[in-house]
Amino acid sequence: MKKKIYVLLMLMGMSVIESCTNLEEQILDETGASKLTDKQAADGIIAPVYARLPDIFLHTNYFTLQEISTDEAILPYRGGTDWGDNGIYIAMHQHTQQSTDPNIRNTWNFILQGLSRSITAMNTLPTLNDPNAKTYLAEARGMRAYYSMLTLDLFGIVLVKEDIGETSKIIRGEEAFQYVKNELLAVEPNLDNTVGPGRLSKPAVWGLLARLYLNAAVYRDIYGANFTFKNDEMDKAVEYCDKVISSGQYQLSKEYFDIFGSNNHDNKELIFAVDQRAELNGHNRLAYFSLSGDQFPLTAFPNANGTDGPAITPDFYRTWTNEYAPKDPAGTDPRFYKQNLSIYSNPADSCVAEADFNINRGILRGQQYGLIRKNGVFLKCPDGKNFKVGKLFHDTRNKSTLPVIFTEQVDYTTAGSNYPTGYRVEKYEFSKKSVSGRNFGEADIVILRLADIYLMRAEAKLRKGDATSALADANIVRASRNTPPPALKAISIDILFKERGFEFYWEMLRRSDMIRFGKYEGTWTEKTNTDKLKRIFPIPQTAIDGASNLPGYLKQNQGY
Repeated sequence: MKKKIYVLLMLMGMSVIESCTNLEEQILDETGASKLTDKQAADGIIAPVYARLPDIFLHTNYFTLQEISTDEAILPYRGGTDWGDNGIYIAMHQHTQQSTDPNIRNTWNFILQGLSRSITAMNTLPTLNDPNAKTYLAEARGMRAYYSMLTLDLFGIVLVKEDIGETSKIIRGEEAFQYVKNELLAVEPNLDNTVGPGRLSKPAVWGLLARLYLNAAVYRDIYGANFTFKNDEMDKAVEYCDKVISSGQYQLSKEYFDIFGSNNHDNKELIFAVDQRAELNGHNRLAYFSLSGDQFPLTAFPNANGTDGPAITPDFYRTWTNEYAPKDPAGTDPRFYKQNLSIYSNPADSCVAEADFNINRGILRGQQYGLIRKNGVFLKCPDGKNFKVGKLFHDTRNKSTLPVIFTEQVDYTTAGSNYPTGYRVEKYEFSKKSVSGRNFGEADIVILRLADIYLMRAEAKLRKGDATSALADANIVRASRNTPPPALKAISIDILFKERGFEFYWEMLRRSDMIRFGKYEGTWTEKTNTDKLKRIFPIPQTAIDGASNLPGYLKQNQGY
């Protein structure tokens, strides 16, 4: 049996866990695998269970599905030459996506690979005589439940099997909800509380259960005209949120953007996250995705720039300005913006020491300033040490007279699709440990954090009619930040939806939130489609074709 385990390790090119959370890639040959202890084998078997999370959460995969399909993000055909991609980002935003969309296919494939690796680990770990095997087995089964939760949320189905060689049973609706719930409940007793955010823990499962119960009405009847939120399910959501909060393991971060900083792995607000630390070869590109091609966030890399990707829609921006009018949200809500370059407020501060250079964070508007690059190098100040910062122009686009001024307007017109259009988002921080400027994301990508626990509890209470407690929970989150925004004076379902937008923008929760709050068939910038069948995505055509030898087995979702 052990020989089979080690050959399996070799074939899968497993990642060996060198410590509790280190998922460093290490390819094993059969000779090396045959010398593994049971502990090494157990560590090597659990690592691939998590290894596809960075691929799932890649900016062109899960982010695209969860954000560009919503009122928060839009990605036009930049300058008529960039991000065209056969119209897939336009289709995603307008809810006209097709089963051949490569981003949908890639997301599906990576989730199913994670699911498959979880099952492989579940079948193998019980054969090992190692104290960690029991915990790892619970993690593998819990991750299978998490991947199943993703397929349920995105595609409306769950694929169930216990052995990698079996044909999966496909379930939907109530049956799928009950399956994911029971799987999470089954593993909770055997999970560890102290493994860090990069692995599944008891509190992570409690948070996922709260999220599952909160969305149960959607999963039960995905195309329903109205969702029925059962009181007992809202009670369960509150119960599991209470467990996380009362555990005392987590704290709301006083500095909002620290949650998404390069060193956020140790941030006490994170409950469950994609481990992207540099030493693990993290590849978080969320930091550069939205920036201009003439914004250079790292002094060491004059070729590492933004990509003029997605912007926020004017509709979403207006939720901020309407909330705080006549005041500017940048000076009112610490979640909206953080100034790191003082030249924005003091034009004379045009020289910055290398150690002090950090681009601004949050929602970026208007004229952009930064490192000035000429002939492939960044200009230095007269002292020869500090870096020159100033107004940015579209030099990399060969338009040296066109300033990088982010405008509110962004749409699919020629003018609205130009490179500088649309306010941009810089939520995750660039890693200064990068070896190229674009790799080594380092900042863990948040899956679940404490603020979400409070706002999920607020929503569950509100749906049961307890507005007083819901308001208190929402204001706990607001009050926790440095220079907090004003406390909310009242709360409703619409106010809470808006509040979740302020707190979680760009965090890949928006599509699921919009569906649950009944907003997904609404109208916003360049989107008028009201087809409720677009709430879930098409099963990729490649998957349908691959199952064609089993008539009637894998049916395409309605509307595709």
